[in-house]
Amino acid sequence: MDQFPTLTKISEDIYQLVVRYPFGMYEMNSFLFQGDNGFTIVDTGSEAKESIDIWEKTLATGIKIEKLVLTHAHPDHIGLARWFQQQHQVPVYISSLGYKEIQRKRNHDNGNWILNLLKTHDGPEIPRNMGNSEDAAYEFEPDGLFENQQTIKLGNEKYETIWTPGHSSDHFCFYNHNQHVMVTGDHILAGLSPIIALWSEYDMNPIKDNFASLEKLKAYPAKLALPGHGELITNMNDRIDDMITGHKHRLQQIVQILENEEKTSWQVCQEIYGPLSDTKFFAPFLATITRIIYLEKNGEVYSELRDGKLFFRSIVKKR
Repeated sequence: MDQFPTLTKISEDIYQLVVRYPFGMYEMNSFLFQGDNGFTIVDTGSEAKESIDIWEKTLATGIKIEKLVLTHAHPDHIGLARWFQQQHQVPVYISSLGYKEIQRKRNHDNGNWILNLLKTHDGPEIPRNMGNSEDAAYEFEPDGLFENQQTIKLGNEKYETIWTPGHSSDHFCFYNHNQHVMVTGDHILAGLSPIIALWSEYDMNPIKDNFASLEKLKAYPAKLALPGHGELITNMNDRIDDMITGHKHRLQQIVQILENEEKTSWQVCQEIYGPLSDTKFFAPFLATITRIIYLEKNGEVYSELRDGKLFFRSIVKKR
């Protein structure tokens, strides 16, 4: 009989749990690393009842949890941190950058900024309380913090902490030099590219950060990558190249769209993705804004503010 019926065994000491929830990506990969003192969990899923039910069924098998380590402070990854602390006395660790993000979210210091960003880029209005349903995810105090290029233990194995801003400014990956395993969180996914967006006024140029972070990981000879969503990755560097190519394709597409006529980010977004519903526009629109800002900072497009809206046009380069 399987010792851990809800888990999928990846290697001798690594297990996967698919945690489901009713929003966003709808499921997330939590990874459990077995050690002498119990399992180390990386990321939790959301605070939804659906996620809690999956974890309660898993914990009911009697497995011991040593600690919880978080890759970044997005609600589908940290949603059950407080639950693990309070209900199961599990200590929680996140980067110091992640802790700052949690504090900002608790202070609601960027809600108006997001609304103004979308308005300036000609987007549809969104409810002022959008995202408040995720507030509970940030209501915990970590038991410990880690920094870039430190060593942490996941189970019995030592992993290097690698700061990989892009998808979020506080994102970290973890690499084991013995087993050549990389925990990629939402930085590298199989089959789709994670959203790269401006989440707060502190995000300056996430696409540029993301390119640098992807290139940085090429130096690590990973044989297996464990992503936060979707399938496991056995050819990490090939996947990195595919992701970079995909971003560059979208960037070039935007430059071409803006060559003959000035447009707002919302107009560009609709030209690329087609008509978008009220519930599906947010991610592609944020991604489009972020790409246009990258192009502007790169000197490939310029903007003009008129009547509170930004209009963009490609810069014609002399050949």
